[in-house]
Amino acid sequence: MKDDAVRWSVKVSKSTDRSLRSHLAQKGLKKGDLSKFIEEAVRWRVFHQTVEDVKARNANVSPEEIEAAIDEALTAVRAERFGTRT
Repeated sequence: MKDDAVRWSVKVSKSTDRSLRSHLAQKGLKKGDLSKFIEEAVRWRVFHQTVEDVKARNANVSPEEIEAAIDEALTAVRAERFGTRT
């Protein structure tokens, strides 16, 4: 675990605990891998929710407007990074 890690106390159902520990054991993972699994799951869930929020926020935006915004952002980043002119 990283030096900047924090300790969490969480509660889950017994069936969730059994299922997860069984899954980890089947994968050959050890008890310490539980923290890694949880961190990866939390990161994935936060990412998924962020994507869903962005989709909802842009539901009424046309694909053309989205493409134009992406093109504009790419042009700006490329100009900053590679010194290209627009």
